[in-house]
Amino acid sequence: MGQQKSNARRARTPAAPAAQTPNARSKRWTWGRRKAGARSPLRRLVYWSLVLGLWALIAAVGTIAFVVATLPPIQSLEVPKRPPTVEIVGLDGRPLIMRGEMSGTDVPIKELPPYLPRAFVAIEDRRFFSHFGVDPIGLLRAAAANVLHRGVSQGGSTISQQLAKNLFLTQERTLWRKMQELVLALWLERKFSKREILELYLNRVYFGSGAYGVEAAAQRYFGKSARTVKVAEAAMLAGLVKSPSRLAPSRNPNGAERRAQAVLTAMTELGFVTQTMAKTALAQPARAVKPAGAGSVNYVADWIMDVLDDLVGRVEQDLVVETSIDPLLQAAAEKALVDELALKGQKFDVAQGAIVAITPDGAVRALVGGKNYAESQFNRAVAAKRQPGSAFKPFVYLTALERGLTPESVREDKPVALKGWRPENYGHEYHGPVTLTQALALSLNTVSVRLTLEVGPQAVAKTAYRLGIASKLDANPSLALGTSEVSLIELTCAYAPFANGGGAIAPHVVERVRTRASKVLFARAAENLGRIVEPRHVAMMNTMMRETLLIGTAQKAQLPGWQAAGKTGTSQDFRDAWFIGYTGHLVAGVWLGNDDSSPTKKATGGGLPVDIWSRFMKAAHQGVAVAALPGLSAAPSLASALPNIAPPPAPIEGQFGSQVRPQPIDRGLDGWFLDRLFGRR
Repeated sequence: MGQQKSNARRARTPAAPAAQTPNARSKRWTWGRRKAGARSPLRRLVYWSLVLGLWALIAAVGTIAFVVATLPPIQSLEVPKRPPTVEIVGLDGRPLIMRGEMSGTDVPIKELPPYLPRAFVAIEDRRFFSHFGVDPIGLLRAAAANVLHRGVSQGGSTISQQLAKNLFLTQERTLWRKMQELVLALWLERKFSKREILELYLNRVYFGSGAYGVEAAAQRYFGKSARTVKVAEAAMLAGLVKSPSRLAPSRNPNGAERRAQAVLTAMTELGFVTQTMAKTALAQPARAVKPAGAGSVNYVADWIMDVLDDLVGRVEQDLVVETSIDPLLQAAAEKALVDELALKGQKFDVAQGAIVAITPDGAVRALVGGKNYAESQFNRAVAAKRQPGSAFKPFVYLTALERGLTPESVREDKPVALKGWRPENYGHEYHGPVTLTQALALSLNTVSVRLTLEVGPQAVAKTAYRLGIASKLDANPSLALGTSEVSLIELTCAYAPFANGGGAIAPHVVERVRTRASKVLFARAAENLGRIVEPRHVAMMNTMMRETLLIGTAQKAQLPGWQAAGKTGTSQDFRDAWFIGYTGHLVAGVWLGNDDSSPTKKATGGGLPVDIWSRFMKAAHQGVAVAALPGLSAAPSLASALPNIAPPPAPIEGQFGSQVRPQPIDRGLDGWFLDRLFGRR
């Protein structure tokens, strides 16, 4: 019985598995591990991808929210007003130049030829009329192109994005700025129609060379309004937006033309122009017009912009500035300076120059501040201060006349020694007793110094200040020889009382400032600043300085049919060469030298400056009624007392300082001239 129960229990108990070999157990464990491993990485990848994607979404939403929070309230955003432009016009009422951050006026899109805005759409944003401000397809296309080219070869910004950047943001290339750009582009699309956005864009985008907006760009590069550009010109303008500085046709005509060809291809593909129009444009590509001359009117514009705030306050609207500049005289002054420097500048090692021309009452008719504005914007006519040399001597002689001397008063031309300083005449010759007229005409240094010591350096400085010199003058004996620095415009204006009969003047170039709606904001009132030189002293000075042109250091400055007077000047070591001369019609000053104050190759005031002055003044006096200099209607010339023979070459004016060793003068003609002039036998 017990045996049976035991057998039955064993029968119900499951049989133990058969003993497995080690190999079997190992294979089963390896298979199971591989199966679990195959599922686990995939699950992990899916899981972490979801997690990271969720965090990326949260970060993106948070970033956009923060971008929106840092911008001004969207409902308060407004398109900023276009910065004002300043149109500068000449004496004849014609425009000279436009100035201001935005150089062109807004042009309604309906006034533009239809292919002009389409050119921008074709090359910059061909899906402009179908996207909502951001073009995902364009972004993907640009990203793919950039990956293929391993660099930034295309941009994905829409016209709306570009406008948002131009209106509200900086030009920095950061992700943060890009996010702001996207948000603002969406706002623009919501607030404005596509036509309005495109019009804003065309009038605000930068085209290089200081031109903002299609109107300014068309004027700058083609010399015409954007309303009249041809297809080829429209394509070139549209092509500039990608890289305005690099592709500007005035700098890189070949690059601009290649880019324009790409624009024409895109326009043809989109049906914006016909095949015939495209072929014509390719056969006759656009060409940038060359700016006339050296651009000297820009020096005038810079000067006007510097003083405009003082006249009308802060410029917040478009203005028209009417000036005293005569375009014909401005062009003549520029041509005289540029041509003479090109012809003789290298010979005398003179790199720069400036010209100022004013009427006897102070109206600036021409101002050239340098040889070429594109190369250097520094205005040497207004801002540069240099030693005038002997061109300062008229103030010494006027002071002496006002103290009782006359042109016939005699002073000794002989060596002077002042505490080791020994001023010398050019050529180291001394002529003994000479009249003041002779001394000024021949620019004798010793006589000028003696007169300064006689009347006092302070008195000479006060006379110069009274006539219009504004720069600081060191009142010492060397002041007689022009050792204190002055600007060309103030020295030229200080000669004006000799041309107008002794009246004080205030140089001016702005006559009137008005808005485009003709509201006058400033009008120069007629000024009577009073007399500062007595008529008899004016007559004496004109008599003396006329001899400078007739028998002195500036004989080449004579103007046939006109009474003219003036004074040459050369600073120490031939660093600066001047001539200031005048008639009853015009006062003009010329300065030549180098910006680094390096010595020239013995350029003197009686040489190249007189050549430039004569060339300009002859052009300026054509067709003008002759006017006598004050006090000279019947004044005889010193030269009339000389024999009726051909005059010798003009003597060269004096230098100051015993260290100067100029070239020796030919004793033949000059010795003859000095002997005859001073009565030697």
